[in-house]
Amino acid sequence: MAWENQTFNSDFILLGIFNHSPPHTFLFFLVLGIFLVAFMGNSVMVLLIYLDTQLHTPMYFLLSQLSLMDLMLICTTVPKMAFNYLSGSKSISMAGCVTQIFFYISLSGSECFLLAVMAYDRYIAICHPLRYTNLMSPKICGLMATFSWILGSTDGIIDAVATFSFSYCGSREIAHFFCEFPSLLILSCNDTSILEEVIFICCIVMLVFPVAIIIASYARVILAVIHMGSGEGRRKAFTTCSSHLMVVGMYYGAALFMYIRPTSDHSAMQDKMVSVFYTILTPMLNPLIYSLRNKEVTRAFMKILGKGKSESELPHKLYVLLFAKFFFLISIFFYDVKILALIMYIA
Repeated sequence: MAWENQTFNSDFILLGIFNHSPPHTFLFFLVLGIFLVAFMGNSVMVLLIYLDTQLHTPMYFLLSQLSLMDLMLICTTVPKMAFNYLSGSKSISMAGCVTQIFFYISLSGSECFLLAVMAYDRYIAICHPLRYTNLMSPKICGLMATFSWILGSTDGIIDAVATFSFSYCGSREIAHFFCEFPSLLILSCNDTSILEEVIFICCIVMLVFPVAIIIASYARVILAVIHMGSGEGRRKAFTTCSSHLMVVGMYYGAALFMYIRPTSDHSAMQDKMVSVFYTILTPMLNPLIYSLRNKEVTRAFMKILGKGKSESELPHKLYVLLFAKFFFLISIFFYDVKILALIMYIA
């Protein structure tokens, strides 16, 4: 009861990353634009894979799960940040904070395990193509995806409960734009060393173990590709695997930098910038990396948009191409301008 009185009677204050100066207003709307592109891109990927029967394969099923996780991840943090900025309120209830931590950790952990499953899928497809339908049957693929969700959710429950088992005294200001447990540990008036060890172990399981699977899988893939006799087969294999490796590099690079460090080494500014990268930018880039480099996804996109349009075929094709080009240019704009925006923010 004492814990409940101490914890649930007070809200936390999210200091955020933006004020209302002109440069920061521009950055806020930039982030909001990136959120909208990420939301649209991941939604389109999920719908395309669901609607097009030719994409009902293990690889695209796993890709749809990745897009769903990214979609839920950006919806966990950005809407609350936007609401606080536009309303002028910076508070978040304890229940809201617990909810953010649970979904954020669960989805991040699930994505770690899913990326390892996707690497294993590519290993089986390239190194054991004749056994692929047996080793990656729909049932096995579904079970591996389910276990990724379960393992991530388990870690989310552990971290949420462990983080809020401490009491908080003094300032309740969180130097972040969402509730993240390293930022909350700084506010605790208890000894958090044991919890930091638990978090470190969880990070080892969530990050290092999947990374080991990914490295082992792609080491075998690279050896198999090198020994391929067909130049066309080698090109297709490298194209497919390079997309996944780009996503893995962006995601794990930021996550390892963020969570393997001790809490005492955390800088509020560094944490905010890295969090913006892998909670907002990475979900935007994932569907672009997979769709722009994948002819089957592009074909499915054109097919779905052109469904039921038997007349005016040429104008419709032009409309589809213009729409796709507009989406591509807007996405590239946000990708290129982020560097300038971050420099302006630091300045």
